[in-house]
Amino acid sequence: MDLLNTLVDKGLRRETPTRGEALAVLATSDDDLLDVVAAAGRVRRHWFGRRVKLNYLVNLKSGLCPEDCSYCSQRLGSKADILKYTWLKPDEASKAAAAGLAGGAKRVCLVASGRGPTDRDVDRVSDTIKAIKEQNEGVEVCACLGLLSDGQAERLRAAGADAYNHNLNTSESTYGDITTTHTYADRVDTVQKAHAAGLSACSGLIAGMGESDEDLVDVVFSLRELDPDSVPVNFLIPFEGTPLAKEWHLTPQRCLRILAMVRFVCPDVEVRIAGGREVHLRTMQPLALHLANSIFLGDYLTSEGQAGRADLEMIADAGFEVEGTDQVTLPEHRAGGGCGSHGGGGVCGSAPAGEDSCAGADEEGARRADEPRPDLVAVRRRGAGTDLAPNA
Repeated sequence: MDLLNTLVDKGLRRETPTRGEALAVLATSDDDLLDVVAAAGRVRRHWFGRRVKLNYLVNLKSGLCPEDCSYCSQRLGSKADILKYTWLKPDEASKAAAAGLAGGAKRVCLVASGRGPTDRDVDRVSDTIKAIKEQNEGVEVCACLGLLSDGQAERLRAAGADAYNHNLNTSESTYGDITTTHTYADRVDTVQKAHAAGLSACSGLIAGMGESDEDLVDVVFSLRELDPDSVPVNFLIPFEGTPLAKEWHLTPQRCLRILAMVRFVCPDVEVRIAGGREVHLRTMQPLALHLANSIFLGDYLTSEGQAGRADLEMIADAGFEVEGTDQVTLPEHRAGGGCGSHGGGGVCGSAPAGEDSCAGADEEGARRADEPRPDLVAVRRRGAGTDLAPNA
């Protein structure tokens, strides 16, 4: 296919594709899907080999958020039955991080709900960063605390933070449809503050909120313009109790096309498969490793993920290797921008507690790829903020 040959050539040269080419990737047929994956996989392997970076999320403060982001289970007015707790102490957060690092994670992402941190919150997180770094040599720490005020990014950098995450989530033209308590421009400003402070910027998107192909291309091109070192691609987890609970627009095939489009537009950037991969990619997750070079290990902020050991086995079975702390994530020409990358112990293949992993196999086999799967949305009940061991 001429389109794919063109996109591979451009990706190897770090040349931006046209909007039309990016839209064409999203419009490819299922018959062409493996060709699309193979082409984007060539670009991924050129810049990142067969390495997969593991990241681990620690939710420092869960729920109780005054913002109204429609996709979020922690939003103002959310009726989702999630864990709610205030700030973890530095030693509690460090202990939670240690589980992910023991499982092979290279980066810890410290996340707190809210509009943005107060100066006291920055002090809290700074103490947590120092505690994690003192106990774990070579670990990268990314903070994700919401909108930053002047000087806060510099303070986090001084405390030892390597990166800062703040996602654009969707296109500027549709941003007001999902959030009214802050603006798209506010988000762009925070990413720019992180850049200016010398932090490695991490910014991505959420797919599956009812957006058009044009919206997806718009946000990815906006991200390319901001030039973050890492781009997390989230797939909406439709939590019951949130405004987007009935939004089930994604199939595994569409998720793969979205990841391929992101790789073509951002060829030399760490592309991370983030929240929702288990819900929407399902058995196609290994194919996504040919497109993205980074994943989150284990659970997410308020939902359960695949068992950590299953993540590791999936990576090995697909012929990839876990990136070590002695390896630099980004290609050499990008490495000067920052460290260059960026979110209860289960057993491999384990079902959620109390469920029979074989139950309903005949019924599940009859499901269509585009059928809603609320059964796959499991609220996190272990790890940070609980007395149960984390999944790592």
